[in-house]
Amino acid sequence: MPSFLVTRFRKRVPGLFVDMRMKKSKLKLTILGIALFWSGVSTAQDQSQSKDLGVIVITSGQPSSLPTQIPTTMETVTAKEIIETINATDSEDALKYLPSLSVRKRFAGDYNHAVVASRASGSNNAARSAVYADGMPLSNFVGNDKFYAPRWGMVAPEEIERVDVMFGPFSAAYPGNSVGAVVDFVTRMPKQFEAHMKLGVSSQEFSNYATNEKYGSSNGSVTLGSREGDWAYWFHLSRQDVNTQPMVFVTGATSTTAGTAVTGAVPATDIYGAANAILGTASQYHTVQDHAKIKVAYDISSTMRATYTLGYWQNKSDGNPQSYLTNSSTGAPLYYAATVAQDGKNYVLSSSSFSASREELTHVMHGFSLKTNTQEVFDWEILASIYNFQSDLNRASANNTSTTLYGGTTAGTLTDYSGTGFNNFALKGTWRPMGIKGEHVIDYGYQQDNYKLSILKNTTGTSTWETAAAGALTDKSAGTSQLQSLYAQDAWKFAPLWKTVLGLRAEQWSTSGGLAYKSTIGTTNYSDRTEIYYSPKLAISHLLTDTLMLKASTGRAVRMPTVHEMYGSTTAGASTTYANDPNLRPEKSQTTELTAEKDLGHGILRTTAFFENTRDAIASQTTLLNGVANTYIQNVRRIESTGLEVAYSGQNFLKKGLDFSSSVTYVDSRIKENDGYVSVAGDTIDKYQIRVPMWRANALANYHWDEKLNTSLGARYASSQFGRNDNSDINGFAYTGNSKFFVVDARLLYKVDRQWSVAAGIDNLNNYKYWNYHQYPMRTYHAELRWDL
Repeated sequence: MPSFLVTRFRKRVPGLFVDMRMKKSKLKLTILGIALFWSGVSTAQDQSQSKDLGVIVITSGQPSSLPTQIPTTMETVTAKEIIETINATDSEDALKYLPSLSVRKRFAGDYNHAVVASRASGSNNAARSAVYADGMPLSNFVGNDKFYAPRWGMVAPEEIERVDVMFGPFSAAYPGNSVGAVVDFVTRMPKQFEAHMKLGVSSQEFSNYATNEKYGSSNGSVTLGSREGDWAYWFHLSRQDVNTQPMVFVTGATSTTAGTAVTGAVPATDIYGAANAILGTASQYHTVQDHAKIKVAYDISSTMRATYTLGYWQNKSDGNPQSYLTNSSTGAPLYYAATVAQDGKNYVLSSSSFSASREELTHVMHGFSLKTNTQEVFDWEILASIYNFQSDLNRASANNTSTTLYGGTTAGTLTDYSGTGFNNFALKGTWRPMGIKGEHVIDYGYQQDNYKLSILKNTTGTSTWETAAAGALTDKSAGTSQLQSLYAQDAWKFAPLWKTVLGLRAEQWSTSGGLAYKSTIGTTNYSDRTEIYYSPKLAISHLLTDTLMLKASTGRAVRMPTVHEMYGSTTAGASTTYANDPNLRPEKSQTTELTAEKDLGHGILRTTAFFENTRDAIASQTTLLNGVANTYIQNVRRIESTGLEVAYSGQNFLKKGLDFSSSVTYVDSRIKENDGYVSVAGDTIDKYQIRVPMWRANALANYHWDEKLNTSLGARYASSQFGRNDNSDINGFAYTGNSKFFVVDARLLYKVDRQWSVAAGIDNLNNYKYWNYHQYPMRTYHAELRWDL
């Protein structure tokens, strides 16, 4: 027998192959090859990502939010995988097949509902995940609901080099918003002149109730980039033109009051199992979005780089209604009547049901980073970014008070979010006391995050609501918050086969200028707040055998209330009392995961058990306010989640050329204490957390027939879920419901030559009808043409 035993623990990561060799009890890490080089960066600044005793090690010349040591579960998808397997129209599509993740994307270009859901966080909790691009925050922590989804439009699919996802609040480098997941987009910079063009079209076959339509969309982009000496630049311009399926179905509850005789109402069942009728649709959007971005990088030295990013995003959106109803007497479409009657049944029709909207949004982002990457004793980074709602106007039509569309005497509304935004500043450092091969690697830093809310709601003219100037002010909300943080974490290799990461994060959170105004009440000013919190982190890993890695991580996360949650202008009762809660307590979560990772030779099998105990969870629920039951944002005393995640990823699986990945996640997430809830339909204790399905699964097979042809087939599944804390919404397959789903997607990519390629795909191949409050798209066909120089 040889005097030493050579073993290998392999894991594929972008551009890196890691070979761990063990001589008796000693482990020697040798890098066999790096295939991925960051364009325009010297060899000292090459992007690499390795695995050292279960801790992901990042060394990057490209701006990134990631610390150098990541002590927890991490998943990655590369640009090549996105192009080959995903019908990607938006950057968030890159997350489609990653374990335990989903994005509530209702249509291509969805800009205000596409919230990330993770293991124990539902699609209504935008502030429980953190999304970055080249180190700059895209997450909009001004608020937490669907309207504050990450700013996905600032990253185009064509510029993505890689997407890394870290699960859980186990790194001290992130705020408490990382409790669900951290998503980090790393975008490209060229190393020589290059040009790209992409054209895409899609068509959806939508059929539900009395709507049977085809909705088409198109997208196009051009990209130029180059490197000249120490300078590099990247310019991207794209447009997306989308017609969506209806977002809203107008429902009519049954009534005993006789109404106008109509035809066209579709009998249905609501989310509680009661009979109702579908009377028409609203918010069928036509949205046109433009995105422009320029990135300029300058290598000050072989180990120091400065980068500036300017992003511009513009959206014009029209949301329109359609009535199913025809007046039986006149034969004309009917858009309003207090009640309508059909087949001996009466249904209520609200005057606001068939409203229309017009949105014009312009958002601008600036980012700057200065970073070293010596890989010696010290490295550091300065990062600053600004995201501004330069113009953000939403117009809504007047309520109908006559049978015709937009008929009536009431005023329209104009809601203005202009001036809302956030800015971020970070100083980061890495200290290696004994050099790159030493036992300790210490990450530390200071961060400051500022958020500003500004909402003005005014009346507009009745017949001129689409163009009229702002009239009387009816509502106003405003306020700011600031989070200042200090953090440090030490990755310590304390024994040959052991490594631990110890971290601590200290945060000072403050709010100021909070106010709410309503014309029926007046102005209420809220007191400023300043609070301090500490979040310890701990992780440990052990190479048990040559092919088996064990890891354990635990961490505390403090998720601060957002400005909108505290000061958003809502009212209760007869619009005489504010239902804001400026005294919301922060969410405090203790999260733990235990992981075993096994090299099977053909791939990596990972099993992770996770546990989360959240106190003072922030959610919308019903309570009594001055004797009136009202739904608003408040604290839920405690939610407990326990789950298991199994994931596999391999190449040449069963057959050469076949890549296969899959995952299954089980989670039992329930409300354990809730003293703020007022029972309306039932208690909430031991009920499931909303929009967190018990089961989730996905699978993706990607086959390379030869160097030109590639085909893939993917499937996604989630079990039934609820949208009410008391779980009274038993019918998920209805408007405002949350259903189970099973969806199959397919894609074919053919490389005509070195420059031209074509692709075709189908999302929701099995044409499944499923809901997450709104109905998701049905079967959608995609076609794509690309040219790359």
